[in-house]
Amino acid sequence: MAERERFVVHLPVVATDLAGAVRLARVVARWAGLLSAADPGETTVSAEDEQCVRHRVFCDLRLPGGRRCLLRADHDGPCARRLTR
Repeated sequence: MAERERFVVHLPVVATDLAGAVRLARVVARWAGLLSAADPGETTVSAEDEQCVRHRVFCDLRLPGGRRCLLRADHDGPCARRLTR
């Protein structure tokens, strides 16, 4: 069976520092997660002049059932589908 062709949408936004870019990316990714075609777990952030150096926003592990962990990258403790306070 042939694999279907896939495309990735790149949506540039501007932030003044990495921490701000990560916060903005988390908000945009969670909102986009309402769309069936979106995969917020693959969200990354990069400097404009170093787009090949990407910083992962969310944990990259999949949970049982195929859904992704919603916690930040490099979080402590077990993965979860809900944010911890």
